[in-house]
Amino acid sequence: MQDGTLEKLFHLRENGTTVKTEIMAGITTFMTMAYILAVNPSILSVTGMDKGALLTVTALASCFATLLMAAFANYPFALSAGMGLNAFFAFTVVKQMGYSWEMALAAVCVEGIIFIVLSLTNIRQAVFDVIPLSLKRAVSVGIGLFIALIGLFNAQIIVGNPATKIALFNFKQSVLGGTFHTVGITVVLALIGIVITGIMLARDVKGGILWGILATWILGILCEVTGLYVPDPKVGAFSVLPDFSAGLASFLPADPSPIFLKLDFSKVASVDFLVIVMSFLFVDFFDTLGTLMGVASKANMLRKDGTLPNIKGALMADSLGTVAGALMGTSTVTTFVESASGVSEGGRTGLTAVTTAVLFFLSLFLAPFFMAIPAFATAPALVMVGFLMVSSIAQIDFGNLPEAIPAYMCIIAMPFAYSISEGISFGIVSYVIVNTLTGHTSRVSPLLYILAVIFIAKYVLI
Repeated sequence: MQDGTLEKLFHLRENGTTVKTEIMAGITTFMTMAYILAVNPSILSVTGMDKGALLTVTALASCFATLLMAAFANYPFALSAGMGLNAFFAFTVVKQMGYSWEMALAAVCVEGIIFIVLSLTNIRQAVFDVIPLSLKRAVSVGIGLFIALIGLFNAQIIVGNPATKIALFNFKQSVLGGTFHTVGITVVLALIGIVITGIMLARDVKGGILWGILATWILGILCEVTGLYVPDPKVGAFSVLPDFSAGLASFLPADPSPIFLKLDFSKVASVDFLVIVMSFLFVDFFDTLGTLMGVASKANMLRKDGTLPNIKGALMADSLGTVAGALMGTSTVTTFVESASGVSEGGRTGLTAVTTAVLFFLSLFLAPFFMAIPAFATAPALVMVGFLMVSSIAQIDFGNLPEAIPAYMCIIAMPFAYSISEGISFGIVSYVIVNTLTGHTSRVSPLLYILAVIFIAKYVLI
């Protein structure tokens, strides 16, 4: 396709970007979220769903929904099965509450249909527009800290600790316990990757985040080949070498039929089913809005009044992606916060999304390569993208305390509560309370009061 055609489709010059920049951004986004191809099947398969089929539908649903984002909104955002939502699907709805995975898929499908209605009636757009600009900027900062924390956890630089809740990885204990060559060395590689990526960004190297991922992965391969890194799946240390043990079959997609169109609507009228739908709905609603706010703010896509052009198309892509994903056989499909990595590389249009979507499709046939990308190689990208997003904090007026305090609450809640939606909840509730009790009621719209009441009711009742 010629550059002229791409310009006509994606308005590249208008958005201050080029074909090369967009493609590099799309590749970077894919590389930072390719882990979902391994993680989503791993999580959902505990319900009894076929793991190979899950890999196929995860790739297909991601490709389809991301193409919708490009077509409907011309935004550089990618979509896939949402982390957290897939865990809720598997461990809460199926394992704890005892519902079948077929019924859980039906709940996800119903949630998506509700979202389509809400998007068509502009309710989701109205919620987005009513959130103050200071909170939108705070969401960007909070997401930066959140994804940096995800990266640190994924690389095990930060680990759980019974005494202090979280702690830095203990290298001495790793050496004495004999786990350095399985876990400890990957932490070292991740730290080296952060340094490499940081240097590339500081030197303004085009595609620095992507090159950081590849450099860290190559170092991991060298360590495995030389015996410095010894994979042990029991402790989550997997081989970083592509697996071609199945021969040509390694490059063929698994059959999706075991989970395709297997939805069970038999208990759709039950109260429990409604509770499950509403749980999916609440988390997805505000996770999506939070991601759109944060990433769009970082890309300077927001208007001066804080609204986002073409948000209706973005929300519709998200809604249709959820329905399509459920029909294919996966949990809620949502806009990925890792889209920020592509935006940080200069991605500004749907061409970035198309590039990511194409790579998701190709992953069906190149699974051995994409499945081999380790978490410690993508973690540096998440940490450094977190840095780039945190820079938005400079746009928050900390001299205006009724605006700054809620922004602060929003920022700290995201990483500490490990949830984008909880950050938005803390921000809105505190914004309404602080501004109302300090006599700034003109800043608080009726819809913000309604949202605050809904959030408070959620904490009391759920």
